[in-house]
Amino acid sequence: MFSWFKKDPAAKLQTAYQTKLTEAMHAQRNGDIRAYSALTHEASLIKAELDALQAPSNTSIDTTNGH
Repeated sequence: MFSWFKKDPAAKLQTAYQTKLTEAMHAQRNGDIRAYSALTHEASLIKAELDALQAPSNTSIDTTNGH
């Protein structure tokens, strides 16, 4: 009944991903390459989680030839 109040987990992850990329960009511009590398890595982990969440739930692969 109150489904419109539920937050979309994909939207939350997308926001976190964009935030990490922005932080990484600022670190790179300030010359802090170690922070840039760490933040980019964190962003890639969030992106992988986001991709897994958005992937179709049917992950079974049919390996038959269909004959």
